[in-house]
Amino acid sequence: MARSKNQGSAARLLVLGLIIGLAAYWAGSRYGQHAPGSVQAVPANLPADERPITLDATEQENVQIYKQSSPAIANIVTRAVQYDFFMDAVPVEGAGSGFVIDTDGHILTNYHVVQGAETIEVTLGDQSRYKAKYIGADTRNDIALIQIDPKGRKITALPLGDSRNLLVGQRVLAIGNPFGFQSTLTTGVVSSLGRTVQTGENTFIDEAIQTDAAINRGNSGGPLLNTRGEVIGINSAIYAPTGTTAGIGFAIPINTARRAAEDLISTGRVRRASLGAEGRAIWPNLADALHLGVQQGILIERVVPGGPAAQAGIRGGTRSVLAGLQELRVGGDVLVAVNGKEITSQMDLNLLLNRAWPGDTMTLTIYRDGKKMDVPVKLGDG
Repeated sequence: MARSKNQGSAARLLVLGLIIGLAAYWAGSRYGQHAPGSVQAVPANLPADERPITLDATEQENVQIYKQSSPAIANIVTRAVQYDFFMDAVPVEGAGSGFVIDTDGHILTNYHVVQGAETIEVTLGDQSRYKAKYIGADTRNDIALIQIDPKGRKITALPLGDSRNLLVGQRVLAIGNPFGFQSTLTTGVVSSLGRTVQTGENTFIDEAIQTDAAINRGNSGGPLLNTRGEVIGINSAIYAPTGTTAGIGFAIPINTARRAAEDLISTGRVRRASLGAEGRAIWPNLADALHLGVQQGILIERVVPGGPAAQAGIRGGTRSVLAGLQELRVGGDVLVAVNGKEITSQMDLNLLLNRAWPGDTMTLTIYRDGKKMDVPVKLGDG
C-alpha cells in the first residue's frame, strides 16, 4: 500500500515537471531574445573595405556623380615672372580648377586663373599630367579656354547642361581644388538666380548662379553640377569677408561659357557685340558745370572711327578739361538710355552689350547740346 502511494506521488511530480518545462520553453520562444533569421552577423575582424556600406538615395547619387566626374576635373598650376621694385625677376605661381569638355582636350576655366601665365600645367583626376596651351578668353565674362594633348590617351569629358531652367532650391555639387586639395567635392543648393556680380572694373558675372555649396580659393574654374552630372556653371567667385567660404558662392552660367567656348574653338576669338564708343559716368556737379542738361548717364569721350557708333552719328569729346585730378574729354553726347532702359554707369552699358549679338540694333537715347535724341545703332563684332 505504501509502495502504491509512493508510485502515485512520483507520477504526479513527473507530470508537474513536464508542465513546468513546457511552460518555460513556450515563454522563452515567445518572449526571449533571438536573432532574426534574415540578418547575418558581420565578423568583427572583417577588413573595413569589405564590410557592407548602407547609403541612402542622396548619398548614392553623390557617390555616383563624383565617380563619373572627378576624372575630368583639372588641377591647373600656372607660372609667370613678375618684377619687384628693384626690377629683379620674381617667379609667381598660381593655381585653380577647370574641367575637360571634349575628348580633344579642351578645358574650360576662369580667365583670372590663367591670366598672364607663361606656362600652364594640368593634372587630371587620374593624376595624369599635361602641358596646356592657352586658346583664348572672354575677358568680360571671366571665361578662358585652354587645351591639353591627350596623346592618344582616353580622357573623360563632362556633359554640359542648360542653365536657363534652374530653380532655387535644387541640389548642386561643386568639384575643384580648394587650397590645392585636388578633386574635393562639396554639395549644396541653388540659393538664388539672376544676380549680377561685379568681379572687376569691367568684368562681371551676368545672371550669376548663387550657391551655398562650399567654394574656396582654388575652386575657381571648377564645375557646378546638377544631379544628372551635367555642368550648369563655372564656379568663379565667393563672398568672403573672412577670406574663406561664407556659404555664398557664385557661378557663371554654363550657357554663357558654352557660347564662348564654341567661338574660341571655331574661330579663336569670342564674338561680342560692340558699340565702338568709350565714356565715363557723370555726376551732378560735373553735369552742372558742363551744362549737360541731365544729372546722370555716360559722357561719350571717344568714338572709334568707322565703328558702329560713329556710323550712326554718335559724337565723342572735342576738348580736354580737368575735373579734380581727372582729365575728361568733353563736348560729346551724353548717353542716358538704351532701348528705353536707363544707363547710369559703364557697367549698365556692358551688361546690355553682353546680352546682345553682333548685328543687333539698339536705340540709344542721348542728349546733345541739351536736346534729347533717339539714335539707332547697329552693333558691330568686337
